Amino acid sequence: MKIAFLNPPFLKNFSRPQRSPAVTKSGTLYYPLWLSSAAALAEKEGHAIDLIDAPADGFDLGYVLQRLREFGPGLIVVDTSTPSIYNDVEVCGKIKEVLPGSFLLLVGTHVSALPKESLMIGDAVDAVASGEYDYTVLEVAEAVEKGRELRDVRGICYRAPEGAVCTERRPLIEDLDAIPFVSSMYKRFLHIGNYFNPNALFPMVTITTSRGCPYQCIFCVYPQTMMGHRMRLRSVQNVVDEIQYVVESFPGVQSIFFEDDTFTALKHRCIEISNEILKRGIRIAWTANARADLDYETMRVMRAAGCRCMCVGFESGSQTLLDTIKKKMDTEKMMRFMEDARRAGILVHGCFMVGHPGETQETMQQTLNLAKRLNPDTAQFYPIMIYPGTEAYAWYKERGLISTGDFSKWLTPSGLHNTVIRTEKLSAADLVRFCDHARREFYLRPQYLFYKAKQTLLNPREMRRNLKSARTFLKYLVRGTDVSKSLP
Repeated sequence: MKIAFLNPPFLKNFSRPQRSPAVTKSGTLYYPLWLSSAAALAEKEGHAIDLIDAPADGFDLGYVLQRLREFGPGLIVVDTSTPSIYNDVEVCGKIKEVLPGSFLLLVGTHVSALPKESLMIGDAVDAVASGEYDYTVLEVAEAVEKGRELRDVRGICYRAPEGAVCTERRPLIEDLDAIPFVSSMYKRFLHIGNYFNPNALFPMVTITTSRGCPYQCIFCVYPQTMMGHRMRLRSVQNVVDEIQYVVESFPGVQSIFFEDDTFTALKHRCIEISNEILKRGIRIAWTANARADLDYETMRVMRAAGCRCMCVGFESGSQTLLDTIKKKMDTEKMMRFMEDARRAGILVHGCFMVGHPGETQETMQQTLNLAKRLNPDTAQFYPIMIYPGTEAYAWYKERGLISTGDFSKWLTPSGLHNTVIRTEKLSAADLVRFCDHARREFYLRPQYLFYKAKQTLLNPREMRRNLKSARTFLKYLVRGTDVSKSLP
C-alpha cells in the first residue's frame, strides 16, 4: 500500500515536533522524528512511502496537494500539534477534496490527549491515533487495504455511524531495535540543512536511544501523552550502529542530537554507549537531554566519546516550586552538576520557566539569580507552556487560569509561543515581561558577552552555531515581546 507521512504546511519553520511547538526565537527547527520513525517501519513492512516536511522545506498547500495527487496514497498519516490543530484538520479537508478515497489518520501529542474532540473538528479526518503510532499505522493500513473493520485496531479513535469510537489503548513498543534507523528516512526525504538546534553544532542529525521517561514533571508532554513513564531502550549496539550510519551517510554533518526525554536517566547506559563509540573510533560531537544529577565520572567518559553539550531543565530557583512541579531536584545538586560539567569540558544549555503553580515575583527573581550563578553556556527563559493531557494543563484549567479555549491562541500571530496562563498572583503579561527582562539580564552581562565573543572567535565550529542562532535571537533580545499584540 502507498502511505504518505505528512508534517502539514502551516507557518514556515514552524517546529511542530518539539515539546512546545512554535516558530522559535532561536531559529530552532526539529526533525519530524516520530513521523519518520513510523515511515521507516512502514517501509520495512513492504509499503511504498513518501515523507513530506512542509514547514521545513517551505512547501505550501498547493505543492503538497500536487505531490500527494501524484503519489496516490491510500493512507495519509498527518502530524499535529496543539497550536496548529485547526490548521491541520483544515489541511485534511483540502486533501480529501483531491483524494476523496484516501484514509486520513491524525497523530501526535494533541490528538493522543483529545482523540474524540480532535476527530470531530472536521469531517475529513477518518481516525486519530493515540500514543505511539508506529504499529498503529501498519494495522490501519492493513484494515483499509483489505476492507476490514477498524474496531480491532488498538490505539485509535475512528468515525462510525454511531459517532466517535475509541478502541483499547495500544501497549507501548518493547522492541525498539525492530524499528529501522530514523536517519534512513532523513537521508531519503529530508534536507539536514533545514534543521537547527542552537545547542548542537550545525548541521546536525537527531535520533533517539530510548522512549519514555521515568520522571514525573507535571508539564512534560511526551511522557504523559505518548511515550509513558517507563523507559524502553534500544540496544547499545543498535544505537551506535545508527551513529556510525549517520557519520558515513551524511557528508558534512557536524553533530548528533539525542532527543531522548532524559538521555542520562541511566548512568551505566551513558557509559556503555560512550565506551562503544570510543571502541569503534567514531568521532562526532553530540548533545543530549540531561538531568542535573549526573556525576563527574559519567560526564568524563561521555566527553571523551564526543559529548559536547547537555540540555538541562533547571526550571526554577525556588525549592518550593521545584517540589510542586515534581522535579525531584534541589539547587545544591544543580550547582555541583555545573561545576562537574565545567570540569569535564561539557557545555550546558539551561532551561528556566516561570508561571509555575504558586509563582510570585520573588520566586521568579530566585530563578534569574540561580541562572546567573549556574552560568550555563546558553539559557532560555519562558512562561510555562501547558498542553492537553498533562497534569499542568489540568491544574490550570481546574482553577480557571487558562485565558482561552482556542488552541490557535497558543501562538502569537507571527507563530511565537504565546502565554495563555496566569497564576493566582501574576498575569500573563507579568510572566512575559519578566522573561524578556531575564534574557537581557543573563545575556547582556559584560562577562558573558566577553565569553561568547572569545568562544566565537577561537572556535570556527562554535562560530557557525553562534552566528546562526544570533540572526533571529538578537532581535527578540533587544526588542522584547509586544505584550499588547500577543496575549489572548
